[in-house]
Amino acid sequence: MSFRTLLLAVLLTAAASSQAIAANAGFMVLHEPRPDGLPPVEVGVWYPTDAKPAFMALGSWGHTVAAGAPIVGERLPLIVMSHGNGGFFGGHADTAQALAEAGFVVAALTHPGDNYKDQSRATAMADRPAALSALIGWMLESSPLKAKIDPDKVGAFGFSSGGFTVLAAAGGKPDLGKVPAHCLAHPNNYDCQLTANHPIPAGTLTAQWVHDDRIKAVVSAAPALGFSFGKDGLKGIKVPLQLWKAADDEVLPGDEYAEFVHRNLGRPHEYHVVPGAGHFDFLTPCTSVKGVEVLCASASGFDRVAFHKAFNADVTRFFTDQLVAPAKPLPKG
Repeated sequence: MSFRTLLLAVLLTAAASSQAIAANAGFMVLHEPRPDGLPPVEVGVWYPTDAKPAFMALGSWGHTVAAGAPIVGERLPLIVMSHGNGGFFGGHADTAQALAEAGFVVAALTHPGDNYKDQSRATAMADRPAALSALIGWMLESSPLKAKIDPDKVGAFGFSSGGFTVLAAAGGKPDLGKVPAHCLAHPNNYDCQLTANHPIPAGTLTAQWVHDDRIKAVVSAAPALGFSFGKDGLKGIKVPLQLWKAADDEVLPGDEYAEFVHRNLGRPHEYHVVPGAGHFDFLTPCTSVKGVEVLCASASGFDRVAFHKAFNADVTRFFTDQLVAPAKPLPKG
């Protein structure tokens, strides 16, 4: 073996060992403290482990995890997750499980004031990136897993309102003053019905958006309010982006959401349009549909389980490329 071949083998071995690849995903629910006596934030956390997993239900969803098992690995990359309007930390449990099995720590919060129990702050959109940034800080500085996380390898995943959240947290600057004109033209769209019932708080229109430069890569699926960023508002997003659109999105239809971001970002990024998919097909496949039929239903002929196998693989590959392996160039969007 030549010296050059030997050196290459050593380097490849070192790169492979820099991130632990565990057999399974561990899981725990933590509670992130908040200041001023506010209730703590509920956080679901997935992480690599070698312990034996078992199926665990999460409402109408579920995942196969080793609850409370010991974590495996050092200096692990962190992915924070932001759910959609009215959701909770477990809406993307299978994606979180896949990432944990690939060696990531995943922390998904239940957004205060915008979850399935509490809609009191559903349109206070500036709350969301601030909460996501606070979660990053807590995971890195105070959480029980802080010693296992690499602070230089942080990514963010979001869906719907969460897709908006991660774009804003990564440097995007939305202008919610664009919403009234949008809703005049599209009164039946979900975002317009939501803001009609829960008007945007006046303070949100003038809020300072929290950006977090610790975020090094973003996956945004079916982002809400994409049009609100405008071309100038997207210029601040400098990190690698993987963007997803459901071709038959019935909640955020047309070209003013994911498609708007795609057309106006002005820099290379990944863009995936999923044929036959509806808005909620980005959620984990349901194990029970009672009471959440709308969230669990897919169009005839669309296989959500098969789609998620491909989706989870693509999301994992993207975050691995951008956070673990040397960053790879993105296709021109």
